[in-house]
Amino acid sequence: MSVGRIIESEACVAEGLAWLVAHEPRFGEALSVAREVPLRRRPDGFGALVDAIVSQQVSVASARAIRGRLQDAGLDCAPAIAAAEDVALRACGLSRPKMRYLRALAAAGLDFEALRALPDPAVIAELVAVPGVGRWTAEVYAMLALGRADIFAPGDLALQEAARGIFGLAARPSEAALRAMADGWSPWRGVAARLMWAYYAQIRQREGIA
Repeated sequence: MSVGRIIESEACVAEGLAWLVAHEPRFGEALSVAREVPLRRRPDGFGALVDAIVSQQVSVASARAIRGRLQDAGLDCAPAIAAAEDVALRACGLSRPKMRYLRALAAAGLDFEALRALPDPAVIAELVAVPGVGRWTAEVYAMLALGRADIFAPGDLALQEAARGIFGLAARPSEAALRAMADGWSPWRGVAARLMWAYYAQIRQREGIA
């Protein structure tokens, strides 16, 4: 099984958006609301997974603040986190479960370079084997750090809310329901996610939600 298409540039996003709009007109309406759809690529590796774990169940602003405190404290690599005492990690804003997850990640010895060559299902399987790395975390890493064009994260609440608005649903779809919906957006599910995040950000601003 091959790795598949990698999103490397704004041109890749534009290609995916053109395909999505041609296959699902409501994505065209969402694009008119979103206006811009960012590339959202980030470097892969240990730091990207730390970001994903820190971001679990907290706001973007809170996650950014915690990550900044970790960097300021020099706790941005596996050896430093493995050696850190609870008090140092707690001072950065980490909960006890997230301390445990980051230590498990530091001890996992993931071969991040090898992950780049694995097909999508194998990437997800490798990542979810690490305690604290659930499917959402693995999918976000594969989508944004590895640039996998056909990965989607239906457990993401913002994507669920975006789907509710874009498709006029009575309620936020479940993870399983959104995963099934997203099957029709292959091979550009990763671009669909980017569009939906951008759409949701605009809707939040319009509604005055911080």
